[in-house]
Amino acid sequence: MKRSRPPSRSRSRSRTRSRSLNVRALVALAVMAGAVAIALTMPVRLGLDLRGGTQIVLETKSTETTKADREATDRTVEVLRGRIDALGVAEPTIVRSGENRVVVELPGVQDPKKAADVLGRTAQLTVHSVLGAAEKPADATEGRTETAEDGERVLPDESGQSLRLKAATLTGQDVKGADARFDQQNGAGWTVTVDFKDSGSDRWAQVTGEAACNPAGDPTRRVAIVLDDKIISSPQVDPSVSCGAGITGGSTQITGSFDDAEARELALLIKGGALPVPVETIEQRTIGATLGDEAIDAGAWAAVIGTALTALFIIVVYRLMGALATVALLCYGLISYAALAAVGATLTLPGLAGFVLAIGMAVDANVLVFERAREEQAARTRPSTRSALTAGFRSAFSAIADSNITTLIAAALLFFLASGPVKGFGVTLGIGVLASMVSALVITRVLAEFAASRPAVFRRPRITGISSTGPVRDALLRRDPFLMRRPRRWLAASLIVLVVAGSGILVRGLNFGIEFTGGRLIEYSTATQVDPDRARDALADAGFPRAVVQSSGDGDLTVRTEELTDTEAATVTKAVAELGGETEKVRDELIGPSLGEELRRDALIALGLALAAQLAYLAVRFRLLFGTAAVGALAHDVVILVGVFAWLGKPIDGVFLAALLTVIGYSVNDSVVLFDRIRELLGKERKAPFDRLTNDAILQTLPRTVNTGMGAVLILASLAILADDSLTDFALALLIGVGVGTYSSVFTASPLAIELHNRDTGSRPGRRRGGRTRATGKSEKPGKQVPTSRTERQEVR
Repeated sequence: MKRSRPPSRSRSRSRTRSRSLNVRALVALAVMAGAVAIALTMPVRLGLDLRGGTQIVLETKSTETTKADREATDRTVEVLRGRIDALGVAEPTIVRSGENRVVVELPGVQDPKKAADVLGRTAQLTVHSVLGAAEKPADATEGRTETAEDGERVLPDESGQSLRLKAATLTGQDVKGADARFDQQNGAGWTVTVDFKDSGSDRWAQVTGEAACNPAGDPTRRVAIVLDDKIISSPQVDPSVSCGAGITGGSTQITGSFDDAEARELALLIKGGALPVPVETIEQRTIGATLGDEAIDAGAWAAVIGTALTALFIIVVYRLMGALATVALLCYGLISYAALAAVGATLTLPGLAGFVLAIGMAVDANVLVFERAREEQAARTRPSTRSALTAGFRSAFSAIADSNITTLIAAALLFFLASGPVKGFGVTLGIGVLASMVSALVITRVLAEFAASRPAVFRRPRITGISSTGPVRDALLRRDPFLMRRPRRWLAASLIVLVVAGSGILVRGLNFGIEFTGGRLIEYSTATQVDPDRARDALADAGFPRAVVQSSGDGDLTVRTEELTDTEAATVTKAVAELGGETEKVRDELIGPSLGEELRRDALIALGLALAAQLAYLAVRFRLLFGTAAVGALAHDVVILVGVFAWLGKPIDGVFLAALLTVIGYSVNDSVVLFDRIRELLGKERKAPFDRLTNDAILQTLPRTVNTGMGAVLILASLAILADDSLTDFALALLIGVGVGTYSSVFTASPLAIELHNRDTGSRPGRRRGGRTRATGKSEKPGKQVPTSRTERQEVR
């Protein structure tokens, strides 16, 4: 006989649930109110491909010691890239043009002139001992005089007094970093703190120790800090510093009448380093979008249709809960948009497509919860929709948290260690992950629990969509396949696919795009202004489908393509002339890669560290063998995707790079969800064979895998079919990645984990045994039946 639950305890639990629901509702309302306010007041900055921007052409100049050749110009490109990142301009394009020119394209810059000034400053930082006041003032026209023999110079200080300076003791190469800070304690206002490297720290102590030997107030007790032949600070060494000892600690503070903008600008110039050679701004103009209006409209329509299909699929599968999840996903889209606007991120067309794909992937958290709720509902003799949902959220939390934390680790490392578009991808990825967690764990839960507590829903549980186990789970329960009976066969099949796909890299090689290889830039002035959309179509018909065409300046047209022979260049010119009449070449130069060697190296280092950090996290949260298996499956997916693109001859460019990074996140996410279920089953049945537990985990999570994959595939198929050619390759890469990632999480990561486990324990794969509930991994107990299918549950009274 069952003991009835005391009424006071039931009322207490009801009040606790009600309070929790109210708190979540308030949090959800606050988040949505903030998102709406930001979305209405702060527009998202659009990238060069969607809106265009400002183009600045810089020319490097030779000095007495350094020639402005191709190598010096390439080094200048990398320094400029660091300055642009520090300026907060996302998704720029920076390429070397010819031997000594740099073309910089900046999207959405509010003050192009200031940006050009910051980029054009050489930023040669030097530190000098002061020999005394100069009897002869510095030349008013030159600003300095130098003695060739000993490197002395005369420069005016901040007040205009001319000082004789000794040859430089430290240079910008001795600087480790610089930060702008507001010194409220000493009333110094905005200052710039400069940190020196080890060797620079010793020389700083030396120069300040020598100055400390002179009497207070004497000019020789000062140390001059010079930037681009101008003294920006010449402080007296404090009387507390003893002669010969100097200032230790490896840092100094530059003070002056700075406002916050000037201090930050100075800090980024010092931190970014000096340009190898001086540069001069020779041209500044407005440029049009690299994609036409038709391409943008096609991408937008594909995104809308794909999102609608995904929402319809979720509603069909999960009914009322699916409809509520769709509302939460719309909220997710608004939160992500507001977050992108708040951090000043730049939205490009691949970023927009990735943003839409993230909506499809954000379905995953909702699917995880609803599938766990279905399991809970099926396992209870007196099921309650609300209690099943509560249990579903509780059971799915660890899988959602672990999969999102691993992705956040990768996003953080990409943001802090990489640069350029890879850094921008880290921002978008991190925002998407955080927004999806808020959407699923707060907004969906508030809506679902509120709906489940309504009397109309309580009386009609079938409309919730979680009262049945679903056709996929029912089919698996009927057949109960033992997929992991022979894990080595699955590994052999994965190895064959890996070798076949990977051989494309060796046989056909990789077709790197213009971002990696550089190419040719031709600018035309035409008698009649040419529409860039028509020019793109004409060049595609002429055999140059990957040419980047932009309007430039006052009616000119710029064509950027891979390296061309003279015959091919003539074909391009003929195609433009047929549209614009009399055509003149304004510029015809070879350009370097926009994704330079240093950027690629930083991206690879960041990606390698991200994988290592994910492996370490999975080893701590699960076991080392799970982390190893997940990373092994990830490597499998990457090689197959790159290999397929090699066989197809598709370009490996910036768009493909964004797709590859997305696939990496998707693959790890799939594996983590499966390993989370294996961990849960291991906690319940430690003596059960590992291969059987893995098989049960696969069968239990397969409905989630199928439904999440369908959500992503519907959006990607829409992009591949309806969008412009520029997005077709992006969608194709992601379709391949989603398919391979879904396969590898089940048939590569799982068999690999089994083999690693067997090697550690010396055990053999298990064989079928009786007395086990299907797809649960639990032994049946006499007198108690756990309903696991639709038919069994309906027989329970």
